[in-house]
Amino acid sequence: MDYTGIFVLIFSFFTLLVIGAPVAYSIGISGILTMLVNIDMLPAFTTYAMRMASGLNSFALLAIPFFILAGNIMNSGGIALRLIDFAKVLVGRLPGGLAVVNVVANMLFGAISGSAAASASAIGSIMTPEMKKAGYDPHFSAAVNISSATTGLTIPPSNVLIVFSLASGGVSVVALFMAGYLPGILTGLAIIIVAAVIASRNKYPVGESIIFSDAVTKFFRAIPSLMLLVIVIGGILFGWFTATEASVIAVLYALVLAFIYKELTIKQLPKVLLDSAKTTAIVMLLIATCTGLSWIMSYENIPQTVSATLLSISDNKYVILIIINIILLVVGIFMDMTPAVLIFTPIFLPIATQQLGMDPIHFGIMMVLNLCVGLCTPPVGSVLFIGCSMAGVRIENVIKPLVPMFITMLVVLFLVAFIPDISLLIPRLFGL
Repeated sequence: MDYTGIFVLIFSFFTLLVIGAPVAYSIGISGILTMLVNIDMLPAFTTYAMRMASGLNSFALLAIPFFILAGNIMNSGGIALRLIDFAKVLVGRLPGGLAVVNVVANMLFGAISGSAAASASAIGSIMTPEMKKAGYDPHFSAAVNISSATTGLTIPPSNVLIVFSLASGGVSVVALFMAGYLPGILTGLAIIIVAAVIASRNKYPVGESIIFSDAVTKFFRAIPSLMLLVIVIGGILFGWFTATEASVIAVLYALVLAFIYKELTIKQLPKVLLDSAKTTAIVMLLIATCTGLSWIMSYENIPQTVSATLLSISDNKYVILIIINIILLVVGIFMDMTPAVLIFTPIFLPIATQQLGMDPIHFGIMMVLNLCVGLCTPPVGSVLFIGCSMAGVRIENVIKPLVPMFITMLVVLFLVAFIPDISLLIPRLFGL
């Protein structure tokens, strides 16, 4: 069995990362070097360029820039504050008070925006000062915000699930969206329980009582924002529009809402559009280079080599599943979610479906849930950096309060991994 291609790929990729090369460049260069092991220079460069171009030639990918734009509009449009007020009405008086509100607000905003980074920024900027004023430790507040911000990546609509659909070769986006609900909600509830226990032990205050008239007012103020979820997911389920068309509707709805709330002006709109374009360009470059790399790995028989290696360790499907999860957890620590999904889906999905008998929808949710943990860990955890920045605290001081949250996320991950019905129940109910 020839391991030359794997060695060149891994060594060149991590060497480039260590010297500070951007992830997309590291992927592209290491992919080219791997091709040069068995292919001449001119065909190698030509083939890689063609694969990059064909990787972006997908109608489903159009949803990503529109959902990114919708998320940025929501982040600027006053939606976060209304969702926080709504969360206070729902759970503000529960043990844990504002910590529980933080989690619920992140779940709602993350589900609407589809971005963990946007959620950590929008909710953290409002909740962190409020929790500090109430006497909460800022490191604990940051830990709650960071861990709960990732729930929106499994609760639809989610750009990462669209990326997985592309990397998997066509797993239904609608089925993935439906499959993400229970795992995402379960993760949020688990973090709520841990946060409430810690808050109770430290005797942090619960939220203030809200009179009925104020509660009704805050509820109705939040309904227009929450309706975005109903319109987007309901429209996809009932076949009124595709996920791509839903992303455009999400942009239009969020734009109208932001202007109605008077939180976004015409003068601010160009900056929102520019920020969205920058983010889209980064994501699309990653997708292009990762698509080329996926072809190279297939050409070099790397997925088959990895499969044979795993099966040589054990023929027990539960052991192999644990090994895959451990590898993905390590990958998530050092690599952002989008390239990780694009690179490792072609490697592990055939093993999961053919050797372990997993449903590809189940595997996709497990994979995304697994990589969510990496967003909260150094050295490249984007949500970790944003959450610490919002709270004004040092990363090393947040790690200790984050440990219980990590453990909670891992428990939910392994429940989802070993109990398929958590992911597959809702898709089966809708016949997906």
